[in-house]
Amino acid sequence: MAEVQVQEKGGKGGKVRSKKQNTRVDMTPMVDLGFLLITFFMFTTTFSKPNVMDLGLPAKPKEDQPKPPPTEIKLSNSISLLLGKDNKIFWHQQDNSSLNDQTLNETTYDREGIRKIIEKAKAGAADKTKFTVIIKPTDDAVYKNFVDILDEMAITKSEQYGVTDVKPWEKAIYDKKVGNNGASAAPATK
Repeated sequence: MAEVQVQEKGGKGGKVRSKKQNTRVDMTPMVDLGFLLITFFMFTTTFSKPNVMDLGLPAKPKEDQPKPPPTEIKLSNSISLLLGKDNKIFWHQQDNSSLNDQTLNETTYDREGIRKIIEKAKAGAADKTKFTVIIKPTDDAVYKNFVDILDEMAITKSEQYGVTDVKPWEKAIYDKKVGNNGASAAPATK
């Protein structure tokens, strides 16, 4: 509350002067109100929940169980996607002997690009129940592009997909296609 403090000066006779009044505002209730508001908003605010993508990973085999044979995926039932630098994506359905820079095709991440290619490959698969998308991010790929491809797997209802490393023969063709010289060299200085 506001208080008015009056100072009285003792003096004899003379002119009657008006008394100076000093005002002082007590800030204690204001501080209490501030803490009450902060507490109220802390308890009533809903925090945003992180969005998590569900990945179905295979169970780790026990040591006493025999190792399962490697899974062989036929080229007619699969498509390989190479995630490259500068938001580029390449795809192919070739083996190491027939892949070249003409058969390594480039597309975009939009619905007219990679989505149509996945749907077309799925429709042309020999066994549609075993159609598999093999995702191969390069060292130059960014995380956003990887998440975009996983979203495309959900949109195109491609339930079988795998993430693996780029094979050396694919890396050589990729480097040739994007203009890398095999290794990232330091820029020349004068």
